[in-house]
Amino acid sequence: MFSEKLITRLKNAYTVTVLTGAGVSAESGVPTFRGKDGLWNNHSVEKLATLEALEKEPDLFWQFYKWRRELLKDIRPNLGHYALVDCENYFEEFTLITQNVDNLHTKAGSANPIELHGNITKNRCTNCNDLTPVNCIEEEKEVPKCNKCGSLIKPDIILFGEALSQPVLGKAQEAAAVCEVFISIGTSALVEPAASLPYIAKGNGAYLVEINPEKTPLTENVDEAVHLASSEALTNLVIILDRLR
Repeated sequence: MFSEKLITRLKNAYTVTVLTGAGVSAESGVPTFRGKDGLWNNHSVEKLATLEALEKEPDLFWQFYKWRRELLKDIRPNLGHYALVDCENYFEEFTLITQNVDNLHTKAGSANPIELHGNITKNRCTNCNDLTPVNCIEEEKEVPKCNKCGSLIKPDIILFGEALSQPVLGKAQEAAAVCEVFISIGTSALVEPAASLPYIAKGNGAYLVEINPEKTPLTENVDEAVHLASSEALTNLVIILDRLR
């Protein structure tokens, strides 16, 4: 499953960085909203999950996001999430970067994941950036407004057409640049700027690994590709690390 070369690199590694994508959460039952799943009540998610939709159809926008939050309440982390928590104990510097907004890494126990696309369990004002606890608005029937400035509130996630937070992206890029091993897990390797992180790592000498059941645009550029589901691959990786340490 894993090569001797990777095992040796992990044995000697001080810094390891991991990037996770939708494939990791899909094993818990989180919808990807891509392809055939890209519709909600006959509305295109790519058009609904935008600031323009929030401004023009705020009721519809918030119906969708309250539905998504309700859906996530019953979804639990899977073995892959928990295996990544275990991985934190094996390396002096371990950084987890995720494109997922579902909060499952935090639920599993990961410490301070870098959430590139935000976290759907939080809210943020579209004007003053004030953070509002989710439970303060979940029972409201009207479109939620900021208590400080009265502007529209949105889930604290990156909507279609929005730029990523530069401080958050900068932390992710730095973690990719300094690591000795970089592992891309369950990501399509298509969504920028996250898709560039593995190349930053490889360009700085990291051993690049991909864990994904399917081939991606990244596959031909990695040092090692493991074509398994993340939960299976990661639980086996933890077993190997236990033996090494």
